[in-house]
Amino acid sequence: MAMWRAPSAAGQQLGRALASTAAQTSAGSKKVVGVFYKGGEYADKNPNFVGCVDSALGIRGWLESKGHRYIVTDDKEGINCELEKHIEDAHVLITTPFHPAYITAERIKKAKNLELLLTAGVGSDHIDLPAAAAAGLTVAEITGSNTVSVAEDQLMRILLLLRNFLPGHHQIVNGEWNVAGIAHRAYDLEGKTVGTVGAGRIGRLLLQRLKPFNCNLMYHDRVKIDPELEKEIGAKYEEDLDAMLPKCDVVVINMPLTEKTRGMFNKERIAKMKKGVTIVNNARGAIMDTQAVADACASGHVAGYGGDVWFPQPAPKDHPWRYMPNHAMTPHCSGTTIDGQLRYAAGVKDMLDRYFKGEDFPAQNYIVKAGQLASQYQ
Repeated sequence: MAMWRAPSAAGQQLGRALASTAAQTSAGSKKVVGVFYKGGEYADKNPNFVGCVDSALGIRGWLESKGHRYIVTDDKEGINCELEKHIEDAHVLITTPFHPAYITAERIKKAKNLELLLTAGVGSDHIDLPAAAAAGLTVAEITGSNTVSVAEDQLMRILLLLRNFLPGHHQIVNGEWNVAGIAHRAYDLEGKTVGTVGAGRIGRLLLQRLKPFNCNLMYHDRVKIDPELEKEIGAKYEEDLDAMLPKCDVVVINMPLTEKTRGMFNKERIAKMKKGVTIVNNARGAIMDTQAVADACASGHVAGYGGDVWFPQPAPKDHPWRYMPNHAMTPHCSGTTIDGQLRYAAGVKDMLDRYFKGEDFPAQNYIVKAGQLASQYQ
């Protein structure tokens, strides 16, 4: 749960202003703008595929029945995009980490009516949070909506990389058969040391799912997890990240992107890892130094790198991670399973309903509230 610092006098004044604004939100029609990825030919293949532009979180009928205007688009780049056309008079902007609309200070300044920024999913680093706080905006996300989805995906990628699965699959697709080409670098997960950098909701779920594999489990975070859970999982706390990294056969990144974590895994830090390490990163691409990862994979210092987060997103065609050896990269999809979509769509509807009624959100969903950033972004 996010922890809040005591607001300053200015913050208290801003909070009162926001409370007054919130009390008035139930009056009149609001313009709600959503930015999602296109469903295209897949939009009609599953009625629960709600996370795309075509289905618009499944809330269009509900919003319009209440007299609100709902605009959805996937067009978010450039001065002539649909987002730029509609942001000026939008009251609410719904974005998603899977097709991030980068909400800069310039866009916030342009959005004269904007009151609320909602993230359909988890991770609001595509928003200039200090600028949102200074402008008196509320930023919130659907905390916990896709933690299971991401933790399961991380476990899958660990196994894919350790077992050298993808080259074997490609052999079969290409009509080849070369067992030696796979077996020379395929390993069991059992007995390996796995460390997660960050042990929040996703990190804890991953550790719990790894326990049956009889791994040596470690974690680094600002604070220790609950002692009973730590004992149940059998995970060891490492306060010093650089002391933990050389011990790990597998390193999983599970921290938010902040100014402190941006580029955290650079050439020097990667060099501290064990030769032949496997890295899985479903957190944020910008936590890694892009070229340092590519170089480490090319040299063999990193045996395999997997994840679904890039910087920027969508990744350009010449992004070096597309072409480095022994990778298991996908577009940003780990948290947008159908189950995850249904959870964050329901969460968005719930928070919009609260917003229209002038009610508070669940405390853990706030990223910016009354001018203050949640602790993980400070």
